[in-house]
Amino acid sequence: MTSVFEGTPEDRLEIDGLVRRFFAAFTNEGGATPDVAALENLFIPQAIIVKTVGNKPEIYSVQGFIDPRLRILTDGTLVDFREEEMASRTEIFGNVAQRFSQYRKSGVMSGERIEGKGAKVIQFVCTSAGWRISALAWDDEPENRPA
Repeated sequence: MTSVFEGTPEDRLEIDGLVRRFFAAFTNEGGATPDVAALENLFIPQAIIVKTVGNKPEIYSVQGFIDPRLRILTDGTLVDFREEEMASRTEIFGNVAQRFSQYRKSGVMSGERIEGKGAKVIQFVCTSAGWRISALAWDDEPENRPA
């Protein structure tokens, strides 16, 4: 039986590509230049981004999310960084979609090796320019929680 939440193969391919570009934008592994500025084109201008790591959610506009990440990925604070999707589930209905994504990240922050895993929930809307991110929220797995 076909689910009403599958969407078209074209929609799935476009959303998959959008998510790949999102994760790749942060990479500065091996001296690569991160393309964090390109994130602006992946979101609708009014998108909301929420970091739920810790006790108090941090809420960002698109530019408020991009600016500090661009800074630490290009000023030497965070080097050899890579974030990648490990697994996902996407549901599409008409012009809306949602993806639950598990990811891992690694790098060197202020001289110390960091590694982690977490989950992102990404919501999309189909615009005249194609699929764009309308909302994103994430949480990192606590260090003391079993993998």
